Amino acid sequence: MLDLELMAQICREKDHLDAELFAKHNVKRGLRDVNGQGVVAGLTNISTIHPQKMANNQVIADVGELRYRGIDVNDLVQGFVSEGRLGFEEISYLLLFGELPTKQQLEGFTETIAKRRTLPTNFVRDVIMKAPSHSIMNMMSRSILTLGCYDDKADDISIENVLDQSLSLISTFPMIAVYSYHAYNHYTKGESMYIHRPDASLSTAEAILTMLRPDKQYTFQEAQTLDMALVLHMEHGGGNNSTFTTRVVTSSGTDTYSTIAAALGSLKGPKHGGANIKVTQMMQDLKANLKDPEDDEEIAAYLKKILNKEAFDKQGLIYGMGHAIYADSDPRAELFKRYVEKLASEKGAKAQADFNLYRKVESIAPEVISERRKVYKGVSANIDFFSGFVYHMLELPQELYTPIFAIARIVGWSAHRIEELVNVQKIIRPAYMEVSPELDYTSINDR
Repeated sequence: MLDLELMAQICREKDHLDAELFAKHNVKRGLRDVNGQGVVAGLTNISTIHPQKMANNQVIADVGELRYRGIDVNDLVQGFVSEGRLGFEEISYLLLFGELPTKQQLEGFTETIAKRRTLPTNFVRDVIMKAPSHSIMNMMSRSILTLGCYDDKADDISIENVLDQSLSLISTFPMIAVYSYHAYNHYTKGESMYIHRPDASLSTAEAILTMLRPDKQYTFQEAQTLDMALVLHMEHGGGNNSTFTTRVVTSSGTDTYSTIAAALGSLKGPKHGGANIKVTQMMQDLKANLKDPEDDEEIAAYLKKILNKEAFDKQGLIYGMGHAIYADSDPRAELFKRYVEKLASEKGAKAQADFNLYRKVESIAPEVISERRKVYKGVSANIDFFSGFVYHMLELPQELYTPIFAIARIVGWSAHRIEELVNVQKIIRPAYMEVSPELDYTSINDR
């Protein structure tokens, strides 16, 4: 029998690459330079992200920019909010089809999403309930792959068929996530289980809250804030890990279900979609160790302990701070904060006090990080810093935090999969440079 501990140590020694080799050979680690800029691997019409906002070819400092199909996300949000609508379905239409829908088109698209919010007969019983897991993301991956077994045209990658599959997955993702949680909560944790079928008149955000809550009740502010989270998590350029995974796997010519399962595996990682859980846990730890949550110096001192690996999970990271692209401002976080504050106000004094602490950490953390670390660009709160707090106020279980991200991002993945199929016929195949020495084969008796 192999000694796994010994063999793992051998792996660590043999597979280690000296960091200096990356600089020597001009190889960008993580396909990014020291400023966080990614290697350009393709072209896209779907979304654009910039560290700074651009206007008339001029840089507007300290303001990050995110555009969906060329339209500033701030303008999109202002548009549907000012007209009294929730935005998930409207912005999904924009990302998939490249233009804002007319009133009639939006009504037709919303009806299509609602009517497809169904699963095959006995699917919930036979697939979701029979093998519950604490990892709802793994449950979703398994369920998506199993849905492929029900599809007679699973391997058909024509644009018409992939679009049809994508619409169905956008519709059923909320059901799979919430039902998977209820199965785990019942069979593993011994709690009550609710399988509510959402009314076809509900938006995606409203359907999630209805399916999750025993009494199906929610306020408009709750629905609007969750809808905002879905809109802002829906898409973020082709270079994020799960979207790039979608395009890489799509380029091999494989089916939609395998592609989306791969994207879910990417998003599950704590360096990608799982970050909001770490923020929530970090803030709970911070609160438990503060004598006075209004004392900026005490907050700063504890954040320094986190950076020095003396507090929280001792990884040296202040979660929710900084982003691979944005420097001084994540536009999603700036937008989201307004609705986080509204929801905290509705929830009462405790939630407002918690929000004030988040705002303090948002302000203090960049200064602490800049003092202790070599920073190549500005540091600011990203959207994950606030999303976990929102989900906590909405009484969503932590097991659903990352699945909520997936419910939003399936739209972006679908749009990028279709764009890849329309435009690119070559499989994506990057190169790796070998840096090992050449060795001769040694006979087994001489080793």
